[in-house]
Amino acid sequence: MKNRVKEFRALAGLTQQQLADRVHVTARTIISIEKGQYSPSLLLAYRIALALEAPMETLYCLEENKQQEDQQYEDL
Repeated sequence: MKNRVKEFRALAGLTQQQLADRVHVTARTIISIEKGQYSPSLLLAYRIALALEAPMETLYCLEENKQQEDQQYEDL
């Protein structure tokens, strides 16, 4: 899932470890989320959005991800 966590984290002046500490996960989890290799649970996504003071829709590119998923279903 595409997201903008890395961008918003940098704007907040936080390291991956600092963000991880704030949301109670490991830095490795934040790294995986930023690379799009791991989709966080709804609660973790919400915690990250609160920590970064960013709307979830923007942080997780929800409209873009929805359109991409819709396109995959249309191609079936």
